[in-house]
Amino acid sequence: MHVPIKTGLCSYGHSGYVFHAPFIHLHPGFEFTAIVERSKRQAQQRFPEVKVYGSVAEMIDDKSLQLIVVNTPNSTHYEYSKAALMAGKHVIVEKPFTVHSAEGRELAKLAKEKNLMLIVYQNRRYDSDFKIIRRVVQEGLVGDVLEAEFHYDRFKEELSYKKHKEVAQPGTGVLYDLGSHLIDQALQLFGFPKAVFGDVRIIRKDSLVDDYFELILYYDQLRVRLKSSYLVREPLPAYILHGRKGSFIKSKSDVQEALLLKGLLPEGADWGAEAQYEWGLLHTEINGEVVKKYLPSTNGNYMGFYEDVYGALAEGKPNPVTPEQGIDVVREIEAGFKSSAEGVVVKF
Repeated sequence: MHVPIKTGLCSYGHSGYVFHAPFIHLHPGFEFTAIVERSKRQAQQRFPEVKVYGSVAEMIDDKSLQLIVVNTPNSTHYEYSKAALMAGKHVIVEKPFTVHSAEGRELAKLAKEKNLMLIVYQNRRYDSDFKIIRRVVQEGLVGDVLEAEFHYDRFKEELSYKKHKEVAQPGTGVLYDLGSHLIDQALQLFGFPKAVFGDVRIIRKDSLVDDYFELILYYDQLRVRLKSSYLVREPLPAYILHGRKGSFIKSKSDVQEALLLKGLLPEGADWGAEAQYEWGLLHTEINGEVVKKYLPSTNGNYMGFYEDVYGALAEGKPNPVTPEQGIDVVREIEAGFKSSAEGVVVKF
């Protein structure tokens, strides 16, 4: 049995409270050792054994820590990840990996030189809705996919209480935020496209950052549309696949974030189970017969990410989300902004 990996978390905001701390705490392969909280002691109230530091630099200097989770604002990802790698720590860094793809390439090179694991946190690969989409594509249930459309919409006219998200600077806005999820999912399913067209806009009255985007990814026969808007009160299906044999339509229905926000821990066989009314509709042809039915989804579970991280760090298994995959997402974002600004299709 391996000694638990001593892990430090850079922040206990939304992502720390919801997406990281509960899983690090419960996974037997990790020890939730340290966290950065400058004033409040919320993490320590919930996890009494955790040591609190007043700054990221102080925590990185802790010689006992082996893994640092960088879950701070996008603009700090490069700086904190580099500092942790220079200190000899393995790193998990939130999406987007970095603001600029050149920064990502530098970090990837540094991690390789130091023989350290650098892992991008792409939790939406472990959502129940994306798991069934992956199955439909991999098993060819609609035949060769010719058209795909993914949505991640919200209805939120007011600006975020997280002030750093509303500042007009590189790395902010919906394309970097929610777009990182949609792009990663598209690349996981279909690979890197030949070209991209982007339409990136500001639509809320007082917003200074983009809060609407549509990207079209061009493949040989396939077209993939990725779209997000903050002003969609009645959402469309989150996933639409059309192939040579049929179609699959699915809502965005993973329940984990809502449960975690309530303070529930990810435990039990029913964790991450979708309601039956959220199952996706498959209308296709199987063995010459037209079939129309609802497909049950596999439970979502972000513990799968940390299980894969543990496998990579302790058992020599592959990195679940490589720096190169993180860089590809940022390249798509950069191309989307360039396409929108210039009104052109950007070829790779």
